[in-house]
Amino acid sequence: MSSDSFGAKGTLEVGDSSYEIYRINTVEGSATLPFSLKVLLENLLRTEDGANVTKEQISALGSWDENAQPDTEIQFTPARVIMQDFTGVPCVVDLATMREAVVDLGGDATKINPLAPAEMVIDHSVIIDVFGRPDAFEKNVEIEYGRNRERYQFLRWGQTAFDDFKVVPPGTGIVHQVNIEHLARTVMTRDGKAYPDSCVGTDSHTTMVNGIGVLGWGVGGIEAEAAMLGQPVSMLIPRVVGFKLSGKIPAGVTATDVVLTITQMLRQHGVVGKFVEFYGEGVASVPLANRATIGNMSPEFGSTCAIFPIDEVTLDYLRLTGRSEEQVALVEAYTKEQGLWHDPSHEPRFSEYLELDLSTVVPSIAGPKRPQDRIVLAESKQQFALDVKNYGVEGNYREVPVTDASGNSFGLKDGAVVIASITSCTNTSNPSVMMAAALLAKNAVDKGLTSKPWVKTSMAPGSQVVTGYYEKAGLWPYLEKLGFYLVGYGCTTCIGNSGPLNEEISAAINENDLTVTSVLSGNRNFEGRINPDVKMNYLASPPLVIAYALAGTMDFDFDTDPLGQDAAGNDIFLKDIWPDPAQVESTIAASMDRDMFIKDYADVFAGDERWQSLPTPEGNTFEWAEDSTYVRKPPYFEGMAHTPSPVSDISGARVLAKLGDSVTTDHISPAGSIKADSPAGKYLTEHGVERKDFNSYGSRRGNHEVMVRGTFANIRLRNQLLDDVEGGYTRDFTVEGAPQAFIYDAAENYAKAGTPLVVLGGKEYGSGSSRDWAAKGTRLLGVKAVITESFERIHRSNLIGMGVLPLQFPAGQNADSLGLDGTETFDITGVTALNEGTTPKTVHVTATKTDGSKVEFDAVVRIDTPGEADYYRNDGILQYVLRSLVN
Repeated sequence: MSSDSFGAKGTLEVGDSSYEIYRINTVEGSATLPFSLKVLLENLLRTEDGANVTKEQISALGSWDENAQPDTEIQFTPARVIMQDFTGVPCVVDLATMREAVVDLGGDATKINPLAPAEMVIDHSVIIDVFGRPDAFEKNVEIEYGRNRERYQFLRWGQTAFDDFKVVPPGTGIVHQVNIEHLARTVMTRDGKAYPDSCVGTDSHTTMVNGIGVLGWGVGGIEAEAAMLGQPVSMLIPRVVGFKLSGKIPAGVTATDVVLTITQMLRQHGVVGKFVEFYGEGVASVPLANRATIGNMSPEFGSTCAIFPIDEVTLDYLRLTGRSEEQVALVEAYTKEQGLWHDPSHEPRFSEYLELDLSTVVPSIAGPKRPQDRIVLAESKQQFALDVKNYGVEGNYREVPVTDASGNSFGLKDGAVVIASITSCTNTSNPSVMMAAALLAKNAVDKGLTSKPWVKTSMAPGSQVVTGYYEKAGLWPYLEKLGFYLVGYGCTTCIGNSGPLNEEISAAINENDLTVTSVLSGNRNFEGRINPDVKMNYLASPPLVIAYALAGTMDFDFDTDPLGQDAAGNDIFLKDIWPDPAQVESTIAASMDRDMFIKDYADVFAGDERWQSLPTPEGNTFEWAEDSTYVRKPPYFEGMAHTPSPVSDISGARVLAKLGDSVTTDHISPAGSIKADSPAGKYLTEHGVERKDFNSYGSRRGNHEVMVRGTFANIRLRNQLLDDVEGGYTRDFTVEGAPQAFIYDAAENYAKAGTPLVVLGGKEYGSGSSRDWAAKGTRLLGVKAVITESFERIHRSNLIGMGVLPLQFPAGQNADSLGLDGTETFDITGVTALNEGTTPKTVHVTATKTDGSKVEFDAVVRIDTPGEADYYRNDGILQYVLRSLVN
């Protein structure tokens, strides 16, 4: 029960129903707050307990100074938690382990149970092994179940053992699209209360739900587990960037082009750790699907969220996607009562302002390795010629003759597009770009055009509704004629599950060190992520993905280079097959309706025969299989006592890795395929797993032994302790001469010697997905502190959640300016001040070089809130939660 210091508690009548609500307008200053902060304010009013959430916090939020730097901590309690399987499996593994730990400490296992609704969508496990043929979907799902049987049985146990935990089975859709189309409530009702829907998710693109006015963002799996167990998310009241939209998207420009433009603008402006909120007259003209596409890309521009307020467009979408009329009526009544309904004539207070006239947006792609590196399509050929030089290609593009298994002979060149994939939540949620792609395919087939034989083509929609409207519009045959057969309902290429290239093509690339490319309709194109054979990766709209499959190369100018010739020998250009926007909209209107959503989501948790026939373990605690290589009990709680040991300084630490700027969680966290000669590959081989059954790192996230061996093992990682070496290697100073070694092997040697470890990094350390294993793996390798120029939000908090100390170099300094080369021994003092209940602003670092000289500096302690300090004192967030439940 809320302390209700502001007398906010009241009732709201909607139709025949009555709901308890907490009125926002009882707090002075609330009327001019941004939409997102009003949602936070209601959250505090409802959860005020005088301890975690206080009257002072509520007053501080009401009187928010939009110009101040964030310094006031609040405790946000999300309404629900959403997970995908890569990050969700470790969450359930940890919860299962916590149940045993509670018993070991003399408590009741069932105390470990989600206190907020938790839903998991299995969408990250399907790999495109089979493509370009009618049975691709069935075959890939079959292979997926074969590979992941252990994990899926474990999740079936979780579904029965934990209350308020539901699983959307494989082959259904992508988590964020399923969220906006079905799981999101927009306004929640629980125990007679009505309140704004909000969520945290174990995937950074949780922000897609911001498009329907739901406040939510990605957190590490570690924070998500705590939220499930009733722990609030500790945060500082953020700065809010107001982003005004005006004008309308011109013909020939897609929502993808808009979102790539916004991504570039916001990344250049600098919005890390801030909320972004869209407002203004132009909001009403932005379709809901476009709002979701924009919200989805929030991690790419670095903001915590990118939210749209609720209006008639939101209500229309809720109706279209099968929500009941009672729910729609509640959303409208509640948001109007609470001042959460969008009023374009009312401009809230914002910390910073940006504006985009949508009519100025032009067709774009982004690449070759970051989502914010936007390239105007008309300039893409020239830009590619410049960028490819960074990959060692100078002058003429080399060409290698290839004959594939089907007997096709062709020349494979530098710049060849070898993957063209319509995939990921970002765009497959958007009917306008998906239908544009299908109509472009029809126009191309009608003109006699075909995809190039070296392109691996794939179609992986975000929900079964896409298949429904393609079938109703009669457009599947045209997509299939270009090779874009259905391969699965999942993230596939965007998450690194593009699957292997044809053997002949892969061999030609690797034997000749060709620089080839991928084009995908996704949100992520970081180095080493998409496919180990592909060096350059580009984000593009679905119709442009098909266009590049027709072109077959990035060395292509769509304005001047023909895609082919028609039967009469006339050149055909992209403009000749680009669909008319009016035709796109009329086709959507004729082929997409509410009944599709109701039908496809009627039994969304039931699953198919494969899912239902899986044997399901029973019991409150899980019986771990000793021989499992997928699900193993992690060591986090071994030897844990009722009270934590005092925090200690760090002495005699060695550098495990010295890294540059923009090292992402994709560089740190294990992802993609497992190489046979890697520590993880050797572990699996030693445990009787054949190479063909290695599966991916993502699928084995429930096994800490595999994951710690893959931490910092990205094939594109550059550890500056070594000269011009890529991959998961370091120098092992426990061996004479400090030879090159796998990072895992060196860490094992350091652990045997009792030597703690540190990691040195540059700017934006840990940007990318909300990867819990980037922090868990760091911890299990024995790293005690990470010292960087700056951190991305999620990874910094995840490090604290795993008991790793995040430190920053003094302002304006970095490892190089201080003369650090990574061969030093590090002592960090002043950490013990945390034992006194305070967090020091800085700690003293002494780096001793091999000649005995010293480099000394005061590092900034990036434990930003008292809550984070409690987690660090307890050696991690899960230990803190466990002790709070037992003690």
